[in-house]
Amino acid sequence: MKRIPKHIGIIPDGNRRWADGNGLKKEEGYSYGLEPGLRLLRAAQNHGIQELTYYGFTVDNCKRPKEQVAAFSRACIKAVKMLEQEKAELYVIGNTKSPCFPAELLPYAERRHQSVSSNGTLRVNFLVNYGWEWDMKNGWASSEIPRIDMVIRWGGMCRLSGFLPIQTVYSDFYIVKELWPDFQEKQFTDALEWYQEQDITLGG
Repeated sequence: MKRIPKHIGIIPDGNRRWADGNGLKKEEGYSYGLEPGLRLLRAAQNHGIQELTYYGFTVDNCKRPKEQVAAFSRACIKAVKMLEQEKAELYVIGNTKSPCFPAELLPYAERRHQSVSSNGTLRVNFLVNYGWEWDMKNGWASSEIPRIDMVIRWGGMCRLSGFLPIQTVYSDFYIVKELWPDFQEKQFTDALEWYQEQDITLGG
């Protein structure tokens, strides 16, 4: 491929719908989204992507039933631990002062976002208990995260759901109809192929 996006945003939607469709409780769906996240990271490394930003959960998600909140919090903790084993440079961002923010992830939130490194290490940002209003009211707390070239959303919904509004101002937006637990690497490579055809002008 001639043009590879440097930074891709990932919205892994559809865990609850997938669980419901497979005869499981809604909160059981989140654990099935862990392995797809790992496989996507490896695919991104193979294609030379410099940075990924995963949408973990939002401030508004914490209004869901407590069983679901506990389940997606556990899933985010495990996801970060799994990604760390891949030698990615991890940066977790979200409202750490809220009781919804997992204490286990505080050390990752205290790190600074890493700039482009010469060793080719993939940078991974993980949004945990993130909210665009929280971001704005805190002087754009996400300002260290650079502009996102492309957002890929699984689950068929065509909306950003508050995902980094400043960084996505010129992002190309690709929708995957399949639910996140049904991730296949071809969905990711199809998105990269689609990106080749886009006219990237950044308003110029």
